[in-house]
Amino acid sequence: MALELELPWVEKYRPKTLEDIVGNEETIERLKLIGKDGNMPNLIITGLPGIGKTTSVHCLARELLGDSYGEAVLELNASDDRGIDVVRNKIKYFAQKKCQLGKGKHKLIILDEADSMTSGAQQALRRTMEIYSNSTRFVFACNLSNKIIEPLQSRCAILRYNKLKDEEILQRLLEIIKLEEIEYSKDGLEALIFTSEGDMRQAVNNLQSTYSGFKFVNGENVFKIVDSPHPVIIKKMLISCINLEKKKKNEIDESLEILRSLWDKGYSAIDIVITCFRVVKNLREINESLRLEMIKEIGTTHVRVLEGVSSYLQLAGLLARIRCLDK
Repeated sequence: MALELELPWVEKYRPKTLEDIVGNEETIERLKLIGKDGNMPNLIITGLPGIGKTTSVHCLARELLGDSYGEAVLELNASDDRGIDVVRNKIKYFAQKKCQLGKGKHKLIILDEADSMTSGAQQALRRTMEIYSNSTRFVFACNLSNKIIEPLQSRCAILRYNKLKDEEILQRLLEIIKLEEIEYSKDGLEALIFTSEGDMRQAVNNLQSTYSGFKFVNGENVFKIVDSPHPVIIKKMLISCINLEKKKKNEIDESLEILRSLWDKGYSAIDIVITCFRVVKNLREINESLRLEMIKEIGTTHVRVLEGVSSYLQLAGLLARIRCLDK
C-alpha cells in the first residue's frame, strides 16, 4: 500500500473561504462584496509575499464559481510562463473555451507573479482582455504594481495588501499549534513572529521546520532552523557598543568579541546587518535621535554589503561608527 504523504502545513492549513483569511480586513471585505454581488472586475492584487494574495483570489473563485471552480479557473505562475507565446496560446485558448456557468458568472485567469511578465506579453494581453470580457476575468497578483503596464492598470481595479500584524500571525500559529498538538514556549512564538517579518507563509514554514527538527518550539530552536543570529545576542552586542551599562572596560572590545563569535559560527554579513536593523528599530533603551543615527549607519553598511563588500572588517567598522555616535 502506498504511503500517504502529509502536505506541508502552508497547504494543509491554507484558507478555503474568505472568512478564514487573517488580516487585511478592508481588502477582504471588498472581495466578500464582489463574491456576494457576483459582478467581478479585472483585478490587480499587490503586496508583499506570503500575506494571502493568491489564496484570497482562490477563495473568491470558489465562492463565485462553486462546483465549476475546477474547470473555470486557470492559474499561471508568470515567473515561469511569462512570454508572449503563453498569452497567444494558453491564455487565449482558455478564454475561448466553453464552460457551463451560471448567469453572470465568468471564467477566471489568475496570473501569479504578474510583475515578472515581459512587456510584450502584457501588451498582448490588452486585446485579449477586451475581446473575451463577456466570458473571462483576469486577476494579476504581484509584489510591485508599478511593473504592470499602465494600459493594464487602467483596465483593472487595484487591491493593496498590507504586511500582516504580529497578533494576526500569532492567531494563526496558535490555531495550528493546537491542531498539531505542538509543545512550545512563549519565546518560541516571539521568535517565529520576529523571523517572519509579517509573512504568514514564512511563519508557518518555520513552525513546521522547527517542530520537525526538535519536537519543541522555543526561541533557540527557531533561530537554529532559520539560521539567523539571535536578536538577544545582537542586542547585547549593540548595547555593549554604545556603553549603556557604563562599564570601565573598553566597551567596544566586548562588542567585537560577540561579532567575532557570530562570524566564526558562519553567519553571513547580510544576516547580521539585517538583524541589527530589526533590533535597533525596536530598541527602547536609547533615545530616538541616537536610534535614528544608528539606523542610518546600519543602512549604509547594508548598501555596502549588497554591493559585495561583505567582510568582517566592514561589520567591525559599523560597530566603531556606532560607538562614535555615543561620544
